[in-house]
Amino acid sequence: MPRQKRVKTKYPGVYYIQGEAVGRTGKERIYYIFYRKNGKQVEEKAGRQYQDDMTPARAAGIRAERIEGKHKSNRDERKAAEAVKHRWTTDRLWEAYRAQLPKNRATRTDSGRYEAHLKKPFGNKEPKEIVKLDTDRVRINLLKTHSPQTVKHVLVLLKRIINFGYGQGWIAPLAFKITIPRVDNIKTEDLTPEQLQSLFDVLETTHRTTAANMMKLVLFTGLRRGEMFKLQWDDIDFERGFIHIREPKGGKSQKIPLNNSARVLLHSVPKQESEYIFPARGGGPRKDISKDVRAIKEAAGLPADFRPLHGLRHVYATMLANSGKVDMFTLQKLMTHKSPQMTQRYAHHRDEAMQRASNEVSGILEDALSMQGEEPKEAVG
Repeated sequence: MPRQKRVKTKYPGVYYIQGEAVGRTGKERIYYIFYRKNGKQVEEKAGRQYQDDMTPARAAGIRAERIEGKHKSNRDERKAAEAVKHRWTTDRLWEAYRAQLPKNRATRTDSGRYEAHLKKPFGNKEPKEIVKLDTDRVRINLLKTHSPQTVKHVLVLLKRIINFGYGQGWIAPLAFKITIPRVDNIKTEDLTPEQLQSLFDVLETTHRTTAANMMKLVLFTGLRRGEMFKLQWDDIDFERGFIHIREPKGGKSQKIPLNNSARVLLHSVPKQESEYIFPARGGGPRKDISKDVRAIKEAAGLPADFRPLHGLRHVYATMLANSGKVDMFTLQKLMTHKSPQMTQRYAHHRDEAMQRASNEVSGILEDALSMQGEEPKEAVG
């Protein structure tokens, strides 16, 4: 193809060629600029006459900016864009990390935390560009307006994102340890016998039967909210007396005993055209039932800060520990805790039960001593 004729303009370093117009019939001018930078001759396209509304004067202005270094050349822009594509910024790592997460409320919560607290200070940085001062500044500023627990969640999310990228072999790990705020807010919820009775009165009479059955099942088994939402009829082994838990918080699938209370309750739950025991509309797994359980909690007059589902899981564990009949190892297995440290919050209830048992010695000794002081009775007859 013959080289097209270059036509000089009155502006130095600006010329044009005639080309087919884009989006219209006829010809249009295609403007080019050429200049020297760092000792090298640079020649690049400035734009089209109609498509880009380019004129010789505008092309000359672009040339002047290139020479002054105010804007990168087209080639440099392409190189920069290519470099950005291959940079594992925190934004890019977050998108990759989020893509492999389940689409649930926890992921939505993490997305909110990232957008609100991590994107601005870290989004355009590669982990290797992050220094300890950056994370310290975020921690200190957030603690002025947010609880230590919230700040902990934000910084732990940053750690998870970076650890994910390192695990994939995309980046190097951070060169420092992120300082996480200490949180001492382990909350063990409990209900008095009177509150439990009030709750059961409401559970037996409410029209919110699905929510009532779910609350009862938590109290009978200690199941987590998410585990109960995923519970299917195939997970209930009525014959051997076990409940199989799908994807528990601790990781691999587990099973817990099916006690008589839970067995009777599950037999009373009507089966629907769904594999799930407590399905949502349409038959799929339920995602939320907070409105109904909150209404039941309020009707029963329970404390405002009592969590209707997770709180009943605590009540289940507290009752077992308080009975004195269940050791901490067994309680750990029943609660499907990953480590014994998680079960230690209930240890004081176990201690109280042992103290009550120890106090029984006084009564036993008194009975024994009183019997020794009695004279034997003569046989009658």
